[in-house]
Amino acid sequence: MRGGGGGKGVRAASRGGGLREFTARCGLSARGVLYVLIGMLALRVAFGDAGGEEADRQGALRELVGQPFGGVLVWAVGAGLVCMALWRLSEAVFGAAGPDGGKPVKRLASAGRTVFYAVVAFSVLSFAAGGGGRSGDEQSRDGTARALDLPAGQWLVGAAGLGIAVAGVVIAVQAARRTFRRHLTMGGVPEWGRKTVDFLGVGGGLARGVVFASAGGFLVYAAVRYDPAQAKGVDDTLRSLAGTAAGPWLLVAVAVGLMLFGVFSWAMARWREV
Repeated sequence: MRGGGGGKGVRAASRGGGLREFTARCGLSARGVLYVLIGMLALRVAFGDAGGEEADRQGALRELVGQPFGGVLVWAVGAGLVCMALWRLSEAVFGAAGPDGGKPVKRLASAGRTVFYAVVAFSVLSFAAGGGGRSGDEQSRDGTARALDLPAGQWLVGAAGLGIAVAGVVIAVQAARRTFRRHLTMGGVPEWGRKTVDFLGVGGGLARGVVFASAGGFLVYAAVRYDPAQAKGVDDTLRSLAGTAAGPWLLVAVAVGLMLFGVFSWAMARWREV
């Protein structure tokens, strides 16, 4: 965990100044809220106490809107995710922080994250405006069905699923290797604080990787079977973990890991170099 960086990436990253830092920290904070809520819902599913609520983004938003000032909180999360997309867009255009932040592969990755968070932000804001009726599982199946009807749709869906699965493996491997340390500036933080962030980053990243890899695997299976019903959103993916040989305890472990990732996102909002 370094005290700073250098090179072209840092100079490019400075072009957004305080606005770029503001969008990054707001975005990471909003992401943390969603992951903590999804983890909590997944934990309820594992113990049979979910009350029919989905353990996904839609379920998390319904949980949030039921709290005091819940409507305002949902709008705030949506705005935070817009900030997340804008931050990633600035990285794609100007380069990310760090000596390698201006490399084409880094810019391309940031562009992909921009699209991802823009879609998530749109979904959250649509929910806030009263348009979030369908579950994530339904949206996943319907989207897969439309994609399969396209020319070479089976190949497109299979490629998308493979990409998501590979992304999940990469997320898990990077978490295990603690590559997130290179993005943190924790000068003055005691050793126990650094170890805590390590624990959050590793545990949370592994759980997030499992979810992505599993969801991607189901999408590949849907393509092979030419059956959109085999595609699973986050809720169905998490519930499928309870059907493994490990039983509900694998789902418990992943649910706790997702909550850890949410807290890790808040730590990143505090100490990430942007």
